[in-house]
Amino acid sequence: MRHPFHTYPAPAKLNLLLHVVGKRPDGYHLLETVFRFIDFGDTLRLAVRDDGAIELLTPTDGVPPEQDLTVRAARLLQQESGCRLGASIELEKRTPMGGGLGGGSSDAATVLIALNRLWGLGWPRERLQALGLRLGADVPVFIFGRNALATGVGEVLEPLSLKPAWYLVIHPQVHVPTAEIFRNFSQSMLTEVGRLGIMRILETTQQRRNDLQNVVEKRFPAVNEVLSELRKYGSPLMTGSGACVFVEFESKDEADKVYRVLLKKYQGFVAEGLNVHPLFDSAE
Repeated sequence: MRHPFHTYPAPAKLNLLLHVVGKRPDGYHLLETVFRFIDFGDTLRLAVRDDGAIELLTPTDGVPPEQDLTVRAARLLQQESGCRLGASIELEKRTPMGGGLGGGSSDAATVLIALNRLWGLGWPRERLQALGLRLGADVPVFIFGRNALATGVGEVLEPLSLKPAWYLVIHPQVHVPTAEIFRNFSQSMLTEVGRLGIMRILETTQQRRNDLQNVVEKRFPAVNEVLSELRKYGSPLMTGSGACVFVEFESKDEADKVYRVLLKKYQGFVAEGLNVHPLFDSAE
């Protein structure tokens, strides 16, 4: 039996701030960060298979299909649920790898949300989030589906209501390895836990910071260059562990105006901040 393909979005995220507040005995860093979804990202098409096979029809250059997070997510859900169905996966990739936009994590989350429904599993959101955490610390927030303050390693999530905003995002064309950046993060740079001040910090872009930005700027001059360029137009910030850098604007017109100036020199895009993940209702 031939099953139809269904199309699903996998939106990118920005970290509106990122504080490193501690380190666990197992080496994972403890974070305090604000995740915001944006209306830019990848697109996934999935079709149910009766033979139980999991196949990625559009492998990414340099990434073996078995290591791709979409395949790993589908296999993990299949194993944990005991489902005998499989899936064919097509991935239209727009988010850059190593850009700090959470593309791979978002792809994995979308696969879990979509196959939970397509396979008729009926798993609750919390169970999918717990499964997603086994794939990566950023996966749960995309299943959670709301902009959030994240603590722990990024998996303890509290919904946040964020003001409307537009973002100009520039990719400096370098791939920043997350694990390496965290390894080079000095313990002396730890931020005091400041959860009670988060909403106050969010009120002004000037007060926001990313504790990993210093490490990345020193190792990747291209990131430093973009940050310097964008300071002419606002208070730029690196997202995640890099390399993408963004500036927040109140309107699309403002963001587009600056983007047109920088378009000849840099690659990037303008995106609107979302209130919720587009698949929020599908993860129930």
